[in-house]
Amino acid sequence: MHKKIPHKRVLLKLSGETLIGSQGFGIQQAALEQLAQSLKTIKDEGLQLGVVIGGGNLFRGIQLKNDTIPRTPADQIGMLATLMNGLSLEQALNAIGCSARVLTALECPRVAETYTWHKATEYLNKGDILIFSGGTGNPYFTTDTAAALRASEIQADVLMKATKVDGVYNKDPLKHKDAIKYDTITYSQVLNDKLKIMDATAIAMCRESSTPVFVFNMNLLGKEKMGSLLDKPTMGTWIADQ
Repeated sequence: MHKKIPHKRVLLKLSGETLIGSQGFGIQQAALEQLAQSLKTIKDEGLQLGVVIGGGNLFRGIQLKNDTIPRTPADQIGMLATLMNGLSLEQALNAIGCSARVLTALECPRVAETYTWHKATEYLNKGDILIFSGGTGNPYFTTDTAAALRASEIQADVLMKATKVDGVYNKDPLKHKDAIKYDTITYSQVLNDKLKIMDATAIAMCRESSTPVFVFNMNLLGKEKMGSLLDKPTMGTWIADQ
């Protein structure tokens, strides 16, 4: 299924949990610095890198939604959490001499630049690490969908999704010992089998734009070169057309 192609521009989707470290909540300085070093390593490989990071380490809008707080403001608070993570990561990268910029879909002009396609393209071509924050700027969309949208817009060669497991399985491998891992799988099979590795909107968007997805274990960040990792299908799962 997967054809080996040169990967120049990568969109990396990270969970906010990447920043928790050992403290269980929030942003741990050591985890933040480690992630920054890992991203710098990717850039030093010669790759153009965009990053979408969730906000679950600080807040999950879907959990706050109740009779008192409707879904829309709950999701907006969640988008603000991704902006906080993005700004923290930007500063950590700049501190180690790695140029990074935050672009946010949730307008906050005194804090970060508002996302536009032209700015994103300009900064990527300059070699800046781009951190896309604020989700899509709209409620009811996950950061997975935001990652698929940005990957499509910047014409990323691949969307890399870092997870707690080492690929896509037919069922949750953390709950089922007999779960079977796929080395490759189509967008349609992910949707038809209702596999939960990414939400359906994100997968459908990647299929529409023909953006391949590589799912891998987040623990490989900083330990394995991204270029090498992408050439080892058994190290994760490729989601693409046949």
